[in-house]
Amino acid sequence: MTEGVSSRSPQADHERLPEEKAPLFLVSEEASPKSCSASESDSLEHACQALLADQRTDGCWSYELEADCTIPAEYILMLHFMDELDAALEAKLACYLRARQNSTGGWPLYYGGKTDVSCSVKVYYALKLVGDDVDAPHMRAAREAILELGGAARANVFTRITLALFQQIPWHGVPFVPVELIFMPRWFPVTIHKVSYWSRTVAVPLSILVSLKARARNPRGIGIGELFTVSPEEETNWFPVRTRLNRAFLYLEEVARKVEPWVARLVRPIAIRKAERWILDRLVGADGLGAIFPAIVNSYEALSVLGHANDAPGQVTTRNALKQLLIEGEQEAYCQPCVSPVWDTALASLALTEYGYAADQQAILSGLDWLRDRQLLDEPGDWRIDRPHLRGGGWAFQFDNPYYPDVDDTSAVALALLRADSRRYHRAIEHAAEWICGMQSSNGGWGAFDVDNTYEYLNEVPFADHGALLDPPTSDVTARCVTFLAELDKERYRSQIRRGIGFLRQEQTDDGCWYGRWGCNYLYGTWCVLLALEAVGDESERDLMEQAVAWLKSVQQADGGWGETNDSYADPSLAGQGASSTSAQTAWAMLALMAAGEPRDGALADGAKYLCNTQRSSGLWSDAEFNAPGFPRVFYLKYHGYSRYFPLWALARYRRLGGSLDKT
Repeated sequence: MTEGVSSRSPQADHERLPEEKAPLFLVSEEASPKSCSASESDSLEHACQALLADQRTDGCWSYELEADCTIPAEYILMLHFMDELDAALEAKLACYLRARQNSTGGWPLYYGGKTDVSCSVKVYYALKLVGDDVDAPHMRAAREAILELGGAARANVFTRITLALFQQIPWHGVPFVPVELIFMPRWFPVTIHKVSYWSRTVAVPLSILVSLKARARNPRGIGIGELFTVSPEEETNWFPVRTRLNRAFLYLEEVARKVEPWVARLVRPIAIRKAERWILDRLVGADGLGAIFPAIVNSYEALSVLGHANDAPGQVTTRNALKQLLIEGEQEAYCQPCVSPVWDTALASLALTEYGYAADQQAILSGLDWLRDRQLLDEPGDWRIDRPHLRGGGWAFQFDNPYYPDVDDTSAVALALLRADSRRYHRAIEHAAEWICGMQSSNGGWGAFDVDNTYEYLNEVPFADHGALLDPPTSDVTARCVTFLAELDKERYRSQIRRGIGFLRQEQTDDGCWYGRWGCNYLYGTWCVLLALEAVGDESERDLMEQAVAWLKSVQQADGGWGETNDSYADPSLAGQGASSTSAQTAWAMLALMAAGEPRDGALADGAKYLCNTQRSSGLWSDAEFNAPGFPRVFYLKYHGYSRYFPLWALARYRRLGGSLDKT
């Protein structure tokens, strides 16, 4: 491709250019898919144009990212902690929360899920703060549901810390999180450098709040004593023992609590200043600390407690970052846990590039140019602690989160750049490949943000009752890295690919599928891995593909689609099933089958018919289900873009391989 080539010179960094790949959206007439009927063409063109219509003027795609009701409830709690009440906004948030109460009176972690006591306690408290009558039917039903599950004392650690900040429970009901952890060196068994990026950014400001025993301003003086089965002062079972190691940590914590007063007098002021500096150093992007809601809220509250005025630079940045997460309508509002423009833009570009010959080429290039310009090369980042000599080359998930690029986004973006135009984006692709290779863990896999973040014993500390303190290598991230490196240059990256495939072989389940850490669940993981195996093209791995294909066919639903419940994270026997078919999960299964070399299979044709029959008049699809975990078993997400670009991607590839898109 010559038209519109960037003025940047790829030779500036590398003498040897890779063999140029023809951009997929400029497929030659000989390579074009079979001729299609007008209805087929209209169906895909309609979907393509609808996706293009969602593109922002700056070139990116950014769809809503919805979490459970915990996040909007926490927004209300934050307003009352800070005494920054906003009656109009609170009314809309409350309307959103009331509308999502389930039939048993509580609030689940995803649509159709069981009542979750932690989420329900926060929502109940938020609604009471905005003025809901405790004797109103919805509040009475919520209270009964919470008490039936053991009451607010059975909520998770994060909920109990909120209750302690609002003086609803004593401080011995929350885990010991001393701010002095900021001093612990890398070799120490418990240190902020041994946990994941999300745990680190949440815990550092939280340690300030806990160590200072901060008090919410709570201007209306509202409490929720009615949600406890016994008085919080009389509660004796704040920390049920999970394992022997957990028991040992609980014992050590009790010892630490006894010596804390002496330690605090000696070093606490210094530790607080160091933690404060740590936060401020990472407020370099407009999206706030870590660009995730819990870390942003904790830093906002912690800096306020430390005396930062509302007009201080850090507070202004943080407050604006929080407001940017709001999705506000006429009647309802909710708060996103973060935003996903880099991820959405990479996946939308991959779908449009697959559609290829009829897509708007300039629109695709506009999105990819936007991505290229956000590559993180020289910026400081926590990942450099373990890789101090590795050059940058990654992308973050959000608009502006330079301290925390992630491997998953980087491999997806780099693959999109590679498939579209390898020459135009040569420099960015090469930097990405170098960074990805440098972030490979010792077991051959890749985690999302860190290298060898596998200190499993830390999930037994009392603070980690959610079991998601770490960022170990996973099948889906590893597979995406292998796919990119194999498509870029199999020989050059032979060692990294071989080690990655070795990790994936070990991770395959007895049923033939793979666990999906960042998408629900085994359907997602299996799709990622089969794309990697296709890219590698090693016949010695054919047995892995055949087992996966058999599993995919075994969980296909009668309507031709695929659907998997989030309950499969807690119960692996539900892998690939337990929910109605969805467009995104059907697309994953179809792409997986095509990667395995099954273009004429009847299961694939049935999947295509399902997608064609469920396409709406707008040209798009709509899924009600949450389709990804933030943390498996405790926090789930709904990517609103998944039902927009994944079905287009699958159907475009299906037609490219000669499949028919006729409806039933």
